[in-house]
Amino acid sequence: MSNEMMALAKLHPRAGLWQTTAPVPEIGADDVLIRVNKTGICGTDMHIWHWDDWAAATVPVPLITGHEFAGEIVEIGRNVEGLTLGQRCSGEGHLIGKTSRQSRAGKFHLDPGTRGIGVNEQGAFAEYLRLPAFNVVPLPDSIDDDIGAILDPLGNAVHTALSFDLLGEDVLITGAGPIGIMAAAVARHAGARHVVITDVNPDRLALAAQVTDVTPVDVRSEDLRDVIALLRMKQGFDVGLEMSGNAAAFDQMVEAMTMGGRIAMLGIPPGHSAVDWSRIVFKALTIKGVYGREIFETWYKMIAMLENGLDVSRVITHRFAARDFAAGFAAMADGSAGKVVLDWRG
Repeated sequence: MSNEMMALAKLHPRAGLWQTTAPVPEIGADDVLIRVNKTGICGTDMHIWHWDDWAAATVPVPLITGHEFAGEIVEIGRNVEGLTLGQRCSGEGHLIGKTSRQSRAGKFHLDPGTRGIGVNEQGAFAEYLRLPAFNVVPLPDSIDDDIGAILDPLGNAVHTALSFDLLGEDVLITGAGPIGIMAAAVARHAGARHVVITDVNPDRLALAAQVTDVTPVDVRSEDLRDVIALLRMKQGFDVGLEMSGNAAAFDQMVEAMTMGGRIAMLGIPPGHSAVDWSRIVFKALTIKGVYGREIFETWYKMIAMLENGLDVSRVITHRFAARDFAAGFAAMADGSAGKVVLDWRG
C-alpha cells in the first residue's frame, strides 16, 4: 500500500475544496484504518464548501473534510477485538470522550466534548480514514456501499422520527431535504397514518413522492388547513418533525399541531428567531431538540429497518467519481438533488 492518498481538503479559508495528496493516516492501538469506497455529500459539507460564518469559526485549515462513508477495514490496532480485515463498515462520525457524566451514563450522543470527523478532525473525503474501533459500524451484506455511505444522515432522520411513537399518528414534516424525505420514509415504515411533507422546492417535493408514500405540500400555493381537511383529519397533526431550520416553517407547524402534539426539531434556525411561545404553551406542545444519532441505538434501529424493508435508495439522485467532486457539490448547490454519492474506487 502506498504511503500517500488522494483526498479532498479545505486548504484555504475561502469557498471551495481542493484535491490534494496526503499521507495515509497512521493508526493507534485502538483504531482501525478503513479504505473508503463511497462517501456522501451533506449539508455540513456545503457549509464548509461555501465557508460561511459557522465554517470559518469551526473548521481548522487545512483539513480533510467529509463524514459520510462506507468502506472496508484494511488495518487493525493491536488492542482492537471483534473486527476483522476486509470487513465492510460505515461508522459514527462523532468522536466522543469517555469521562463526562453523559458518556459514563451511556448517553454517548450527549457528550459535550464531541468532535466530528471532517469538521474538527481529519475526515472521510479520502482514500483512507483512521477511525476509533469504538466508532465502527459493521455493514451486513444486504446493505450496499451506496446506502452505507448515507447511514449518517439516515441516522439523523431515524433519531428524529423515532423521538415519539408514530404508530397510527398523523405526521407533519417541514423541509423536504434528503433527511426530511428519509424521515418521511421512516415514519411510513413505523406505521404513521398520514405523512405530510412541506417545502417550497417543487423538485424536492417530487423526489419525496418518489421515495415514499407521502403527501407533498408546496406551502407557496397550498394551505395546510386545506390539506388537513382533505385528509379528513379531525384535529391537527400529532407529531411534527422540523427539518428545515426555517422560522416560518416552524410557525406553520405549531399552527397545524393538535392539542398536546409533539415536535422533534433537527433543523437549525439561523441566529435568533422570534417564537410565539404562548401558542406552544396554550397548545401544551412538547418540543425536543435532536442532535446527531443516539450512539449506538439509532444505528441498530436503522440497520434493522433496512433489513426489514425500509427503502431509501431513491433519495440518491447523483453519483460521481471522487475526482469529479466539484460536479457533485454543484448538484447539491443547485437545490434539485437528493443525496450525492462520490465513488473513491471507480
